[in-house]
Amino acid sequence: MKVRIFQKGFNYSQDGTGNRLVYHLQGCNLKCPWCANPEGMPPEGALLREGDGPLKDTTCPFGAIKNGTLSLSLCKGCKSRACVSECGETGLRLSDTESRVEEILHEISRCRPMFYDEGGVTFTGGEPTLQFEALKSLLEGCRRIGIHTTIETNATSPFLPKLFPLIDQLIMDFKHYDGEKHLAATGALNDTVKKNLKLAFGHHPNVHIRIPVIGGFNNSPQDIESFADFFRRCDPGNAAFEALAYHEFGKVKWEQCGWEYLMKDAFVSPETMKAFETVFTGRGLRYEHT
Repeated sequence: MKVRIFQKGFNYSQDGTGNRLVYHLQGCNLKCPWCANPEGMPPEGALLREGDGPLKDTTCPFGAIKNGTLSLSLCKGCKSRACVSECGETGLRLSDTESRVEEILHEISRCRPMFYDEGGVTFTGGEPTLQFEALKSLLEGCRRIGIHTTIETNATSPFLPKLFPLIDQLIMDFKHYDGEKHLAATGALNDTVKKNLKLAFGHHPNVHIRIPVIGGFNNSPQDIESFADFFRRCDPGNAAFEALAYHEFGKVKWEQCGWEYLMKDAFVSPETMKAFETVFTGRGLRYEHT
């Protein structure tokens, strides 16, 4: 079985406890316009244009390059990718590569000495549950060899609870409590997210909920109160909560993919971020900084 990965590397504490080897799995079912990893959205992978030098018109056999300029909009749906696989043109690359599950597990095993401070392996995305069977095999393999596992998920998969027994730490995004606003921003309702959230609170011992705070979307005082009230009604137990401020780290990658970056005036103030912590702790919710 193969898995498609668009990025991997070590990170400390931000993608789970301790020092972790983080695998970003290709493909996402949401279309969040603030995404920091837009190249991870298309299940088939994305073509990125890195660098600003001229390209040879002959690099693309289908005419997407004219007078040295690449029209990435013409590349959507291209299965050949001859510009990369055959021509090897500098400055063009595919977002992802394929590896066998067994190869990844071998790599994980060799990295065991690096998993200090309760570290281990994190599978994120994109949305890792889109490659469900491969993800399940990876988690099972990590369990067999005694490696701590974390997944970061948007929690939209109805099959997510099947993975609970294989996950040591479950990090879930919760973008908005209002289903229609969630749909307008991401392209999907949040009914399954809410269901999985409640199941996780009741059936998983180590849950961490993250709210990406986006100016004009979910950052008003009423939003903060509504988030906290919703979580309290869900009986979260000892789950941890964290609000993460909007940033533009992914903007350049949107441009490299040839897609318009639509976010404007979405930054949030330090006072807003502090208000999340104050309101949540005031409701008896465990707030945690990572």
